[in-house]
Amino acid sequence: MSSVPPGTPCWADLATPDLADARRFYPGLFGWTDRVAPQPEAAGYTTFRCGDRSVAGAGPPATEGQVPIWSTYVATDDADLVTTRVEAAGGQVLVSPFDVFDQGRMAVFADPAGAVFSVWQPMANPGAELFDVPGAMCWNELVTPDPEGAKVFYELVFGWHPEEESADPVTYTGWRLGERIVGGMMPPLAEDFPADLPAYWTVYFAVADADAASARAAELGGTVLVPPHDTGRGRVAALRDPQGALFSVVALTR
Repeated sequence: MSSVPPGTPCWADLATPDLADARRFYPGLFGWTDRVAPQPEAAGYTTFRCGDRSVAGAGPPATEGQVPIWSTYVATDDADLVTTRVEAAGGQVLVSPFDVFDQGRMAVFADPAGAVFSVWQPMANPGAELFDVPGAMCWNELVTPDPEGAKVFYELVFGWHPEEESADPVTYTGWRLGERIVGGMMPPLAEDFPADLPAYWTVYFAVADADAASARAAELGGTVLVPPHDTGRGRVAALRDPQGALFSVVALTR
């Protein structure tokens, strides 16, 4: 069973053309260790661990020429049912549900604005085993030019209810599922993000010190896309790894 309820982000993994460098960069940044899947057909898929718990993964691109990207996985108890909902809501099925050995069942989708996300129906692998502490995933956020369309789509697919809060200079939306806010959404900020980026999901990893993590990422060959700055949730920075995959770090205040 998943370590989180259905409808909640439960895993993140990186598609990258240089797995060897990912195994250098991310352990150097977060202190992770790595475990490479032994099956030849897994193509070197790597599970990153924080202490003795799995926190994220990395594998080769699904298609030649795919842009390096971190993907958000949402837990589900029925990947095939989610597929039906995505199609009915106007999204696109990029990869139909399939079994990943005995680990789980997954599928890959795009919402109507083009943001790619995945679902994970756990079997032997529950997803991430640690959240909200330094070195672990702590937040997942949709950046989209069509927030109103996203509100309709994700409520139909996952039952998320949007809750808006004022945030300078934009209105920020939290995704509520039952008693929890499970993710967020914001429009793109032209001054912070490249104008040619499509809608996308970004993954946040918790760190003890966002300034130190940003400096360390640069030392390891990454890029500081948005320098550390204070928000209501903590001190945040947006980074790119040496191959160009975008992710964020946050020193949580709560």
